[in-house]
Amino acid sequence: MLASLHAAPAGPPLVSVDGVQKTYPGRNGAIQAVASASLTVRKGEFVSLLGPSGCGKSTLLMMVAGLESVTAGSIALNGSAVTGPRKDIGIIFQDATLLPWKSALENVLFPVRILKLPVDKYRDRAHELLRMVGLAGFENKKPAELSGGMRQRVAICRALVHDPDILLMDEPFSALDAITRDQMNVALSEILETYHKTVIFVTHSIREAAYLSDRVLVMGGRPSTIILDMPMPFSRPRKFDIEETAEFTQVCRRLRLSIEEAHADASASPPVRPAGSKAE
Repeated sequence: MLASLHAAPAGPPLVSVDGVQKTYPGRNGAIQAVASASLTVRKGEFVSLLGPSGCGKSTLLMMVAGLESVTAGSIALNGSAVTGPRKDIGIIFQDATLLPWKSALENVLFPVRILKLPVDKYRDRAHELLRMVGLAGFENKKPAELSGGMRQRVAICRALVHDPDILLMDEPFSALDAITRDQMNVALSEILETYHKTVIFVTHSIREAAYLSDRVLVMGGRPSTIILDMPMPFSRPRKFDIEETAEFTQVCRRLRLSIEEAHADASASPPVRPAGSKAE
């Protein structure tokens, strides 16, 4: 049994997800994307939702963000029900979604303008964030002049500039090449060591989840549920060469086996039909 060396943050949960379900209407009946999910995330934790494509992890994240409604169950942030988008949540999507006519600096400051906050008060913070991600000197470059990795760095800065309580990240590095993705993992880890944000991170990369997270929640099954909640036994700050250790390999193996077992169980089970539907 692996024991965690990273002390869990104290205090009440910042995020509480209780018995959440998500069902979409379909031509042949309802499609259940998330069967039931319950989890808590404390202030300062980095929690990854790990699982194969189509397992409902992004759907669950969007419900936490208030961008998708829940079919059943409840979600609360700081004890307040999440019923729609909120100012205290920052979101990073798979695509950087930068405004092409604005500079890197102006893209970072865009949420400040949308929220009608004093821009001059946040300008120094925007510069500091860009410096931390290695983009000092690129403040006036347009997105077309930046690489994919650079654009995602700008997107991270944009999500952090107004100092949200929680950062939600939906596979933000999945479109990057392997080397750039590793660089982004290191950069993100360094940023969070400075700003100590609470993060829920969606990924299908086992090694990425193990490297970044305090806890990894594995999603799987048909329809999807949380099948494993595993603390990571690595102290912080972390160096990237941790991935070469036997302990890291052991953690990744356990996560992989849990995903494979869930997939095998789902394949062996008949499809779950909505209540009241008729078998063909």
